[in-house]
Amino acid sequence: MKPKNLCCLIGRPGRNRMLNRVSTLVLKRGISTLHHDGLFRVHPMVSQALAENAPVVALESTIITHGMPYPHNLSTAKEVEAIVRAHNATPATVGVIDGKVHVGLSPEELDYLSQSSSSIKVSRRDLPYVISKGLSGGTTVSATMIAAHRAGIPVFVTGGIGGVHRDGENSLDISADLTELGRTPIAVVSAGVKSILDIARTLEFLETQGVCVATYGPSKNFPAFFSPQSGFTSPYQVCDPEEAADLIGTALSLGLQSGVLLAVPIPEEHAAAGLQIEGAIQTAVKEASMKGITGKDVTPFILQRVNELTKGKSLQANIALIHNNAKVGSQIACALSARKTRRKTTISSDHKPKPSQSDIVSKIPFLLLQVLTCCVRTCRPPIQVVIGGINVDFIAKGKTKTLQFGQTNPGSVCQSFGGVGRNIADSLSRLGHRPLFISATGADEHSEAVFSYCKHMNTSGVVKLEQQSTATYCAVITESGELSLGLGDMDIHQRITEDYVSRFEEQLSSATLVCLDGNIPTATINYVCSIAEKHGVNIWYEPTDSEKACKPFLSEAWKSLSYSSPNLAELCAMNRTLGLRTPEVLPSSLEEVLNVAMTLSRPLLEHLHCLVVTLGPFGVLVSGEHEAGSVNLTPTQKKEKRKLCALHYPALAVTSEETMNVSGAGDSLAGAMMAGMIQRRDTDTCVRMGLLAARLSLASPHPIAPLMTIDAVDPNLDQSPNWPMPTLMWLD
Repeated sequence: MKPKNLCCLIGRPGRNRMLNRVSTLVLKRGISTLHHDGLFRVHPMVSQALAENAPVVALESTIITHGMPYPHNLSTAKEVEAIVRAHNATPATVGVIDGKVHVGLSPEELDYLSQSSSSIKVSRRDLPYVISKGLSGGTTVSATMIAAHRAGIPVFVTGGIGGVHRDGENSLDISADLTELGRTPIAVVSAGVKSILDIARTLEFLETQGVCVATYGPSKNFPAFFSPQSGFTSPYQVCDPEEAADLIGTALSLGLQSGVLLAVPIPEEHAAAGLQIEGAIQTAVKEASMKGITGKDVTPFILQRVNELTKGKSLQANIALIHNNAKVGSQIACALSARKTRRKTTISSDHKPKPSQSDIVSKIPFLLLQVLTCCVRTCRPPIQVVIGGINVDFIAKGKTKTLQFGQTNPGSVCQSFGGVGRNIADSLSRLGHRPLFISATGADEHSEAVFSYCKHMNTSGVVKLEQQSTATYCAVITESGELSLGLGDMDIHQRITEDYVSRFEEQLSSATLVCLDGNIPTATINYVCSIAEKHGVNIWYEPTDSEKACKPFLSEAWKSLSYSSPNLAELCAMNRTLGLRTPEVLPSSLEEVLNVAMTLSRPLLEHLHCLVVTLGPFGVLVSGEHEAGSVNLTPTQKKEKRKLCALHYPALAVTSEETMNVSGAGDSLAGAMMAGMIQRRDTDTCVRMGLLAARLSLASPHPIAPLMTIDAVDPNLDQSPNWPMPTLMWLD
């Protein structure tokens, strides 16, 4: 996996500023890791399924907290989960409990939500408040979509989605479900929208949001929850799980960042009560208006009142359609999983020898063919793979001590080529290796410039996408080299999808090292981790920032990593995602910084082989298995308990006058350390190669210094500094 950024300024932009700003140490030596402070928790069964790329179905929980009375809500929730399991998928009911978003609930947690009288209806807007206050609640369609997408679940089943309310053109009362569908790439399986809404305007709004809508079944009739027909039609129609899976898979592969709505009509045997229910709905709507009930309280009131007016028939129909949606959604999730497997098999077969070669090969005795194949694989040069982003960087450096916002400041502006994945692949290429670089660019003038600049790299895995923009990043730094402001257009990174990366499964499964840039989608990270687990491949994960650091840790995927190189803030984020306690403020003194870094590294080393924690001006902390007074950087197959230690390497001094660019120092450190490891250098040499590479980057206008060569980062040459000995500390 991945050694990462360090050196005097080596955190990512803004890392050092955070370390310098704080002064209070909250985390003490010997901190307990039994508390759970992560915002998201993924149930172990869900994590395992995601890590294995098995079908998972997300389920909402407002139907439990606000949609049905107890005990019908609890029994329905359990029945729906049982239906999902019966169709060979794993259910992942989403809910908020005590300020934590749970993706997958235990039976006890389901029971708690079903009987809680204080549960809040949690939509996108409510998440920050509910979490900050430590409250509990049922997640709506929008909040469930957010959690499911973050966990890497592509299929979500619900009863019916919200929509544009009647008179919405005046009140602007539009459900957040619709806007979420327009910005979160996930497939939502529902019975259409509730008939109390303005269905025509709802469909128009979904079109405006770029949401692909299709009816599941023999016709395009768009259902209205209790009724299989609303009087309106969907733009498209899919007949079976396979067609639905093709639609979803294609949408996700396109990286459109919008969802797919699959509208499933209620089963015919329960649709007969539709007319009676519709009449009750109209009565309930009038009563809600007369009582002044508005906003998110409307739907629960109407559902409860309709159940009373229909003497339970609406509840029976509601349960029936949810059961049906769960069955259909599970079948689609399984078809989607099977589709991925088929595509990988097809892609693999594309690389078979041509017929003429096959004719020759078929004449070779079987045992001899085995020997030849083994020899070819043995002689094949080792490869490395880097998967991540490409950016066109614009670096603006001020010529004054402080920058004045709202006016023009004197300074210099230069263009360079960056992106975490590109930077690391560039570093390895300049240090004697030729990793396969997998990425995506637009088919625009920026991409032409990128390919021209990267001629020394193996960019055969970079796809050019029509109608897309190459990622761009603009950084404004002060005279002293500190990041003041950064802006980025990185949407194309989401096009580095699992589907595209799977085309290189053969290279991934035989690589000596795979480096993952945290900018790529969670589903892609999970896929690569599953390949690593299957074939024993070492993965280096480069977090890039605190938010993206969490991605592998949302499931069991992180246990397949071998290396990671977070800064202290990213290391905290990783621990929080696992539910472990972290400091509220980062420490400021060297002793406290090292103490916190070692404490937070310890639980991750239960599965990771080695951690390289970048500490800004304090240098680098390398932790892992002790070997001969140092940290062993080479993973072993030993299963016995390891003796763990950490080595602290001070940073190299770089003055503000020398600093020209802060966007590539960490990536240079990571790339040079990887190069040293591939060349089987000792630990001290690998780390010092990284520190020298980072210093070159800081003094260059380019993220990766064009002057970087294997000699330029060799710590044994005469021009190298007088290296201090690293400090050895024990973790156990």
